[in-house]
Amino acid sequence: MLLATAEPGGAGGIIGMIWPFVLMFAVFYFLLIRPQQKKQKQRTSMLSQLKKGDKISTIGGLHGTVVELTDDTVVLRVNDTTKMTFERSAINTIITSAPAVNE
Repeated sequence: MLLATAEPGGAGGIIGMIWPFVLMFAVFYFLLIRPQQKKQKQRTSMLSQLKKGDKISTIGGLHGTVVELTDDTVVLRVNDTTKMTFERSAINTIITSAPAVNE
């Protein structure tokens, strides 16, 4: 008789077990994933706005001026005679942007 009067608790138990995982995913999303996506979007935007004459810094700490650009490479003038070729992804920051050329 006691077994017949007990309520089945299977549905409440499953929801109770899943709830912490949903909560953990939400915390990870808002604290880790979303800020990283925003940072990546800003970096992609910065790399796409590169133009000749910009003074930049590479991820290795080298400072130079952009001389040539292609889709995936950048040629930097380090001093009067030295030009170096880097991947576009090696650019860390734009220090000063060149004025826009009106053509």
